[in-house]
Amino acid sequence: MSTLDATRAELGLLVLYLGKAETRDKICRAIQYGSKFLSNGEPGTAQNVEKSTSLARKVFRLFKFVNDLHALISPTPRGTPLPLILLGKSKNALLSTFLFLDQFVWLGRSGIYQNKERSELIGRISLFCWLGSSVCGSLVELGELGRLSASMKKIEKELKNKNKYEDEQYRAKLNKSNERTLALIKAGMDIVVAVGLLQLAPKKVTPRVTGAFGFASSLISCYQLLPAPTKSKAS
Repeated sequence: MSTLDATRAELGLLVLYLGKAETRDKICRAIQYGSKFLSNGEPGTAQNVEKSTSLARKVFRLFKFVNDLHALISPTPRGTPLPLILLGKSKNALLSTFLFLDQFVWLGRSGIYQNKERSELIGRISLFCWLGSSVCGSLVELGELGRLSASMKKIEKELKNKNKYEDEQYRAKLNKSNERTLALIKAGMDIVVAVGLLQLAPKKVTPRVTGAFGFASSLISCYQLLPAPTKSKAS
């Protein structure tokens, strides 16, 4: 493959990546929480950027609650333990509720919905839903990591003295384990962010801490959305 072809392929992946609404949302999220970290809750340019970016993100998320509503009513993979099914469905229900209520928050902040007190109450309820979905997500990832660990140990016993990293099934499960570990770290960070936004522990989870965890969580989301690289063929 020539240098031009390789560059064209890389740009094609970048266009594909940036063409997703979800990617643009997560990039805006990184800007939002990065600005929150810089402002530390103090008025100024950084706080203005945070507020304007937060409002812009709500437009990206209009009707996004349908995604998790669909996941809520979709069948789960066979063999999934009942506790993990319930936790997964709870996560979908809470996240869908959060995204649905967030639309009313946008209506309030944009001035379309005039009842400020009710808008703030809806916003707080929506954040509690997001906190709950993050907790459920963390528990789901922990449970799935436990299942993956058990199946990987079983494969190791079957392989005995063979190199486990040469086994395709073992490598696939290892990659899945790494993905779920990253998802667990992100869910844990989102719990801290939700606690900070709700001001449940204002002395420990300050605006700067909230911004730092939110920024790191956003970078993980951006990484998770990266398209799989295409395998180059020898010219």
